[in-house]
Amino acid sequence: MKAFNDLADFSPETIRELLQLANYLEKNPQPTALSGKVLALLFLSPSLRTLASFQAAMTRLGGGAFVISPEMSIHGIETRPGIVMDGVAAEHIHEAVPVIASYADAIGIRAFGQRKNLADDLADREFHAMTELTDTPYINMESACNHPCQSLADWKTLDELHAGATNKKLVLSWSYHPKSLPLAVPAATIHMAAMRGMNVTVLRPDGFALPEPLMAKARAAANLSGGSVTETNDRKDAMQDASIIYVKSWAATNNYGDAREDLELRAELHDWRINEDWFTSASSDCRFMHCLPVRRDVEVCENVLDGPRSIVIPQARNRMLAQMAVLHEMLGRR
Repeated sequence: MKAFNDLADFSPETIRELLQLANYLEKNPQPTALSGKVLALLFLSPSLRTLASFQAAMTRLGGGAFVISPEMSIHGIETRPGIVMDGVAAEHIHEAVPVIASYADAIGIRAFGQRKNLADDLADREFHAMTELTDTPYINMESACNHPCQSLADWKTLDELHAGATNKKLVLSWSYHPKSLPLAVPAATIHMAAMRGMNVTVLRPDGFALPEPLMAKARAAANLSGGSVTETNDRKDAMQDASIIYVKSWAATNNYGDAREDLELRAELHDWRINEDWFTSASSDCRFMHCLPVRRDVEVCENVLDGPRSIVIPQARNRMLAQMAVLHEMLGRR
């Protein structure tokens, strides 16, 4: 495996094989599998779970990892092309990426989109500009419009919950957040669930519909898997018979890149906070998922987050296990 960038790059059979490997490694530790291997972790965006889970995964497999981020170790990294570097940043990405990658057997890169130009973010232009600077195998640790590591772990979580059943209903719901957030997790989640064969409903207020290219990609995956993809702003209709509600906020797409208009639009949407009343028409065993971090009593009420519906902790632990499988496949001895 030379790259782990998008679940769409793999067949469903290959994804299932990766998850079988993750399950095997969970029960059968391989503490020398990556002995002598080094993973570089470049964080241009903040992280808790991604950082900790990759370091833990490499350690459990006998390898090592080092972390580079502007806040931790250097005086800023400039990512803009054609810029005169007379400001604060001392490093440019054109030198930083190939140098960092040369110290490792693989590199993970995390870089949110700028959320200024929708076309640029949908194409993940900034992320791909960095991966093109090196031939070292790479892992997408979250880009402008993708988060394959989160989605692989979520697929594992869904398999554990439903014992292989794929045709359950998953609601991907927007929730209130005081800030405009990236499209990566919702984009990756809707595609993952569609690829898995689930019946997916995107629930969002007016103005927050996911961009059509992301919806089209998910619909294409659903057509191949036997699933379905729909969207609505009707909460009761969306939650009818739902088995999973996956909650995440994202930026307004009608005025993408306009921070003032986005803030004005979401200011009236405080009622898009998930509480137990949302589950009235859902399946009795409907579960709550969130990629974390989550703002308590802002995005979701504590009675849901701390209640029996929530599976956010095992969901987060699966990040490490799924990534162990990716690293083993990418760097392990054949």
